[in-house]
Amino acid sequence: MRQRRWIELFSDYDCEIRYHPGKANVVADALSRKERVKPKRVRAMNMTLQSSIKDRILAAQKEASDESAGLQRGIDEMIELRNDGALYYLDRIWVPLKGDVRTLIMDEAHKSKYSVHPGADKMYYDLRDRYWWPGMKKDIAVYMSKCLTCLKVKAEHKRPSGLLQQPEIPK
Repeated sequence: MRQRRWIELFSDYDCEIRYHPGKANVVADALSRKERVKPKRVRAMNMTLQSSIKDRILAAQKEASDESAGLQRGIDEMIELRNDGALYYLDRIWVPLKGDVRTLIMDEAHKSKYSVHPGADKMYYDLRDRYWWPGMKKDIAVYMSKCLTCLKVKAEHKRPSGLLQQPEIPK
């Protein structure tokens, strides 16, 4: 029955069916295939952010340190001044709240040509190697929740609603 349907379907086309007997009719193994094109090597690319960002961070740090003698209790001891004039917290540059530098850093890391709208966790892991501020992970999550492109692409993680119910037919 099934073969007859296929024969009828293929009879409309100008084609020839060939049969490969026995061992000739096997799927090629991926490991046994010959490599025709030599694969291209890709170098890891380290993204460098705008050079003006560091200048803006330094200006914001200077403004923040002028306004308050102590930055925050408990953090003062861990922040150190390096020879480039910047304040560092555990080998990461401290980004103050002044000057809207945090938003600038998140914009650059999120909307750059090289980042292509990463998720909140990926963006946090990328930024935490260089920058630090209190509540950084939460700020990044809030920033990501406002990105319309990411919200459109975001997959929905909901359970299926269940079996469909037949609505009543009106009389």
